[in-house]
Amino acid sequence: MAFDAVALLDQAAGVLPEVVRLRRRIHRRPELGLRLPQTQAAVLDALADLPLSVRTGTALTSVVADLEGSRGGGPTILLRGDMDALPMPEDTDLEYASEVDGAMHACGHDAHTAMLAGAARVLAAHRDEFGGTVRFMFQPGEEGFHGARFMIEEGVLEHPHVDAVFALHVTPNAPTGVIATRGGPIMAAPDVLEIRVRGKGGHASSPYLANDPMPVAAEIVTALQVFATRRIDTFDPVVITITKIRAGTTNNVIPEEVLMQGTLRSVSERSRRKALEGIERVVSHIAAAHEMDATFGHEEGYPVTVNDYDFVRFTEAVTKRLLGEHGFVEMAAPVMGAEDFSYLLQQRQGAFAYLGVCPPGHRPGDAHACHSNRMTIDESAMRNGVGMYCATALAFLAGELG
Repeated sequence: MAFDAVALLDQAAGVLPEVVRLRRRIHRRPELGLRLPQTQAAVLDALADLPLSVRTGTALTSVVADLEGSRGGGPTILLRGDMDALPMPEDTDLEYASEVDGAMHACGHDAHTAMLAGAARVLAAHRDEFGGTVRFMFQPGEEGFHGARFMIEEGVLEHPHVDAVFALHVTPNAPTGVIATRGGPIMAAPDVLEIRVRGKGGHASSPYLANDPMPVAAEIVTALQVFATRRIDTFDPVVITITKIRAGTTNNVIPEEVLMQGTLRSVSERSRRKALEGIERVVSHIAAAHEMDATFGHEEGYPVTVNDYDFVRFTEAVTKRLLGEHGFVEMAAPVMGAEDFSYLLQQRQGAFAYLGVCPPGHRPGDAHACHSNRMTIDESAMRNGVGMYCATALAFLAGELG
């Protein structure tokens, strides 16, 4: 057995106060994108007294720290924690709420970073028990900035060669402390959509002398919903959502153009390609039917996040050993959010899993979700997160994946 579950959870509980302090320090000073100097400094402070080989990034303020086991050569497992916040206000009234206008840790990256630093401390005390290397990847730029891709380009998967990757993501919408994941697709690919419909402007009292793009845009929005439910396989789904419509200047002028923007979420390349082709067809043909011109463009986002089935079964076994039979939840379907950990899973075996952090006084179904301005977490659940990072690393380095 690679770890003693009771002892490991006790050790995780022992570092929990330090993990909470680090999380709150980061939460107060959220930073956006690829340049997170204050967050990087907080991580470096937390790791400073540990026997780690540490390096920082060039294109971004990342931190990569390696813990080498005392028993010599062996495989390498990478554990990731993302560090960036979101460009949004915070309305939680926490005593450690964001002190930066328009920025908030509303997706739990502060917790991910703090848990990973806590895991580094616990695992450092176990280095005489394993061979191989644990790599701790502290990553900026997950929220749309492709930070993981930049870190891969800077060699995070090499020197030494990384054999497996693992990441946790908190969710207030799962019971506190449980681990939830699934084999195969677990998060979607997000594409940005932009549609322009061009008609002919004119007086609102005489639409027959113009060619009004407004009802045509409305028809396209409705038709896209029909397309998504009638032309895409129910068991390989997509979500098409138009989130922005901009047109017009006043109440009595028909505008010449309508701009629409939105998102496409898909869980396979097959459904992604079919949806993109279908959106373009719907847009162009509806516009043509009304004697208008329309253009459709899209910006591809992260790949689909796809877990390795064998690694998920390994994660299940580790979770149940650490937290008991009820500590693991098999997800029935993917989440339609997106995650740039997908880049690492394209190149290495591994898994992405959720840690339940439903805050006290709430039920998972009514807790404020990630990306909410009122999102909070149960900080006690971070003990299980620290323990899960440690248990996964120790079991993998012991060869328990098979």
